[in-house]
Amino acid sequence: LLGVVLTMTMMMFTALAVTREIERGTMESLLAMPIKPIEIMIGKIAPFVLVGFVQMTIILVAAYFVFDVPILGSVPLLITLSTLFAASNLAVGYTFSTVAQNQLQAVQMTFFFFLPNFLLSGFAFPFAGMPQWARVIGETLPLTHFIRIVRGIMLKGNGFADMQMDVAALIIFMIAAMALALFRFRKTLD
Repeated sequence: LLGVVLTMTMMMFTALAVTREIERGTMESLLAMPIKPIEIMIGKIAPFVLVGFVQMTIILVAAYFVFDVPILGSVPLLITLSTLFAASNLAVGYTFSTVAQNQLQAVQMTFFFFLPNFLLSGFAFPFAGMPQWARVIGETLPLTHFIRIVRGIMLKGNGFADMQMDVAALIIFMIAAMALALFRFRKTLD
């Protein structure tokens, strides 16, 4: 549930915030300043990382104290990897905002990306029970790897060494999403 909430909110917050600025014309004043596109992107994403951290804290506290879900592994490792996951989704949302021409399109793109994450990640259905083609698509989605990380840390007590492949997949996805967002931002606003 932590991954699903972070996926939905992080992408939508970012996609709507940046698209709203483009619609209102305030992005032009940012572009007039002597700052680089990467700095604008980081400035737009950073506050939402904090929002994601607050959401994550609320969900983990409720899981532990209200629903008695054990946390057998390292909480700092879980927080670090959750922040990485949130940043990945923020980069996707930022990319959507550079493609969308209005806020409605940004919301539609968010749902277009969210539904495969929800259905093919192993959250809604067991991952091993899916057809091969669905598992191949699921392996490219960040929520699949994050669900494995959260289950591993919370329920199995896994350390970093046990989750290297999933962490590497999240890092690769985040770098690719940020690179695409930066490329699209330059291309659409230059």
